[in-house]
Amino acid sequence: MGDNKVIVQSQTGTKTPSRNRLYEVAAEQGGYFTMKQATECGYSHALVAHHAKRGLFIRIRQGLYRFSEYPPSDHEDVLAAWLAAGRDVAVVSHESALDVLGLTDIIPNVIHVTVPRAKRSIEPRPGVKIHTTEKAITKDEIVVRNGITNTSPTRTILDIAESGVDPEQVERAVTQAINRGLATARQLKEKAGERGKRVDMLITDAIKKVKR
Repeated sequence: MGDNKVIVQSQTGTKTPSRNRLYEVAAEQGGYFTMKQATECGYSHALVAHHAKRGLFIRIRQGLYRFSEYPPSDHEDVLAAWLAAGRDVAVVSHESALDVLGLTDIIPNVIHVTVPRAKRSIEPRPGVKIHTTEKAITKDEIVVRNGITNTSPTRTILDIAESGVDPEQVERAVTQAINRGLATARQLKEKAGERGKRVDMLITDAIKKVKR
């Protein structure tokens, strides 16, 4: 512990690292944390590297780590993109949310994240597509999977339908969501009406095929 304090004081002043605080942050994110979050909990870059060398932290990529006692996630790239966009303002959405929710068998070629229109200046990392929304995403439109904040199944399906995704993918997602109890036909139909005639017709046709 003495070595740790020397390292921290040399780079972050007198702030003492708090493992409990960092663990609480990581626990809400499937065991993952960013270097920025570690710094806010009193950890210097050198101390994080020291713990990674000892095997207490697992370095996933630059700026992203995981507590070694947590199992790895199948969506580390998605989680990293979400954290980079800002966990307090961003949500994983569109095809990426479909993937996290298990409503598609197609792996997106980019990671989709939605942020408020006021945050549209966020610079996306390579391989990340930032969507913006003027209307705040409500609590009932959000779910957490593997520590990642995603749009809900209903919201996700409507987003991909509106964005022009292949109708067959929309139909597959609707079928999966209804059969698995993740959304109801009524919920989808009611919300689809708010997205315009094209989305309403697309969702209505998909629901009809589920009921056959």
